[in-house]
Amino acid sequence: MRLLGNLLWFVFGGFVTGLGWWVAGVLSAITIVGIPFAIAAFRIGAFTFWPFGRQIADDPARGEAGNLLILLGNIVWIILGGLWLALGHLACALLLAVTIIGIPFALQHLKLARLSLSPYGKRIVTLPR
Repeated sequence: MRLLGNLLWFVFGGFVTGLGWWVAGVLSAITIVGIPFAIAAFRIGAFTFWPFGRQIADDPARGEAGNLLILLGNIVWIILGGLWLALGHLACALLLAVTIIGIPFALQHLKLARLSLSPYGKRIVTLPR
């Protein structure tokens, strides 16, 4: 079922959405300061291509200094574009949730919206079969 969901997702929008994340990653990587944001964008882009069967999990804490860096990174991320990315995923989720067939895809967009707001301190894990 995951394979079918991922194939349908990829064909009907996942490819374009993931490619958009990768373009944002390339644009972020042009500057030295943007490299951490580019890494996050590439990671989210890869997750966007094949979201079914994968989940977002909290990364284990790295001490107080690590938590502070994660918080600061997420704040800068939200200011520089994370809010708009999350709103885009929420809009897609609302459009897809109109039909019963679109509900699983809307749920994937909700996962991506949550990740778009705070990518640092998160990791993507594959669910067991």
